[in-house]
Amino acid sequence: MSQPDYQLSRNAFGRLVFVDKDQQVHEGIVPVRAFPITASDQGIALVNAHGQELAWIECLAELPEEFRVLLETELANREFMPEIKCIDKVSSFVTPSTWWVKTDRGDTTFMLKGEEDIRRLSSTALLITDSYGIHFLIRDRSMLDRHSCKLLDRFL
Repeated sequence: MSQPDYQLSRNAFGRLVFVDKDQQVHEGIVPVRAFPITASDQGIALVNAHGQELAWIECLAELPEEFRVLLETELANREFMPEIKCIDKVSSFVTPSTWWVKTDRGDTTFMLKGEEDIRRLSSTALLITDSYGIHFLIRDRSMLDRHSCKLLDRFL
């Protein structure tokens, strides 16, 4: 683990502060994952309020613990992507339809506008976007129960 040539902290308002090697201070920086689903702990950019990249992090595990904890906390606060564990029912097999699902963050319902809102990420992973733009992840559809798979297959 090498020490980065910058400093990272949180200010009194809870915003991330980045101080580069030239002691230039950037407030309100945002960590952005390059591959949020397939490689969530690798390839993270720290960008300023104007979208300019200030630093690139190859792997979170290589950072000092205090930096890693700050970034993991900030990423968790920014990213909201519930993982679907079970599909209880759907209102109809034509879109738009309402889905009742169990996620890792509790039970919820959402409206699926069209089949195009279900994207294949890999042979087993799917990303479903509801009518409000919230993304729901199915990490491995082969791990869903039989009833959930049957309902999902109607839309694929």
